[in-house]
Amino acid sequence: MTSAVRPRLVVLDSVLIDLTLRVVALPSRGGDVRSEASLVTPGGGFNVLAAAARQGMATIYGGRLGAGPFASLARDALQSEGIGVPGGDDGDDDLGVCVVVIDQAGERTFITAPGAELGLRRDTLDALEVRPGDYVYLSGYNLAHPELAAVIAPWLDSVTGDAVVALDPGARVLDSEPATLARVLARTDWLLASAGECRALSGLDSTPSAAAELRTRVHRGVIVHDGASGCLVVERGVERVASFDTEVIDTNGAGDAHNGVLLAELARGTPTLEAARRANAAAAMAIAARGPATAPTRAGIDAFLEARRR
Repeated sequence: MTSAVRPRLVVLDSVLIDLTLRVVALPSRGGDVRSEASLVTPGGGFNVLAAAARQGMATIYGGRLGAGPFASLARDALQSEGIGVPGGDDGDDDLGVCVVVIDQAGERTFITAPGAELGLRRDTLDALEVRPGDYVYLSGYNLAHPELAAVIAPWLDSVTGDAVVALDPGARVLDSEPATLARVLARTDWLLASAGECRALSGLDSTPSAAAELRTRVHRGVIVHDGASGCLVVERGVERVASFDTEVIDTNGAGDAHNGVLLAELARGTPTLEAARRANAAAAMAIAARGPATAPTRAGIDAFLEARRR
């Protein structure tokens, strides 16, 4: 395959700025705790973009950055990873912020203050000129905000049927309007979800049963992030791909690393189970490091897997 026709990853999941605070435990209501460490980095859709770009996939951010110090921080980070960024006048409002609180077990809690990303316009999406074979990635967070859902859902209907659409429903997916969610799922090829999200979307208590039911709603398959149990791949049947032992330092962005690597491998033509194994390795490496965008390079994953063959 020549570079001229290689699939690109177009990410609509909003890029935000993460203000990450590490604490022993969340404070009680009205209480106060001291943060052991803090970090300010781009997050949200940036994590997926960076993960795929580090596998050698051409990546494009399809959202809005705005103007201001947070927008500048995000734009610089995108450009440093070789990720295509939107051009044009982004107005005067700055990018949104997500406060991420990480406890001692590595679990994260979010508080989000939206910003310029909610002002996404249809002409920005049309200018992306999605081609046959490209991958388009969106999040349930996009659908939970009516301003974004009203732009993205109709645009998705216009995307060529030969493009591959991946949806990560996210924790807030059930906040979206049911008809919009159904409309987007009907155009989705790959559903990339946590076990809890699968159960919530399907209404079933068993994760394998939930994933199998959701497989009937999408075109290609369902990948379920199942924590220390690895992931479920539901394509022609339900198959489990084992996780890798690792030290849990920071789970923020681990699912994004998994998604970005998985899609980059699928775009390469890697068989689904092998793509999932590499994505599991990337997630294991990501949670052993601090920060949201800690996905490894493709060579780093190779070395990680080789070390575990010995």
